[in-house]
Amino acid sequence: MSGHSHWAGIKHKKGITDQKKGKIFAKLLSAISAAARSEPNPDFNPRLRTAVQKAKDVSVPNDKIASAIKRASEVGQKLEELIFEAYGPGGTAILIEAVSDNKNRAISDIKKIISDFGGKWAETGSVRWAFKELPREESAGWEAMFFIDITEEDMTKLKVLIEALNDHDDVQNIYANVDMPDDTHDKFGR
Repeated sequence: MSGHSHWAGIKHKKGITDQKKGKIFAKLLSAISAAARSEPNPDFNPRLRTAVQKAKDVSVPNDKIASAIKRASEVGQKLEELIFEAYGPGGTAILIEAVSDNKNRAISDIKKIISDFGGKWAETGSVRWAFKELPREESAGWEAMFFIDITEEDMTKLKVLIEALNDHDDVQNIYANVDMPDDTHDKFGR
């Protein structure tokens, strides 16, 4: 029976696993490079120290971490940390953190994803008021100041939107002001 070998099945599964792992590694390494822009020494940069620890927790090789820190000092101003704002299904407020070397491309890509999956792009400041920023030394992120209730159908649409945003290489974290199930928090951020 051609195409039904045990090795072909293993190769296929390994390819999928490696692709997911590579995407996670790339996002973590981008976060390290962005954090290292201000200070490349993790002893003096708590944000970098946290990013390095997260990378080590998922077994990113030390040489990759070192090259990401080195790249930040070489590239310097080319990597930008971006925050995008949007409204999702059911009027959900969404904040999207991204790190990109091309701001215009990132904006264009993320706007398209948002519109394709039932969201609406929001101007700067129109969503951020619903969140408070956590201290950079801690987990660095955002926390919703209040949660809204949405229908089961809107929750499903929101999960699909978040999944699509998370698949974009530049997106680091996604925050929404709905009470997401725990498995969603683990997969997408807060």
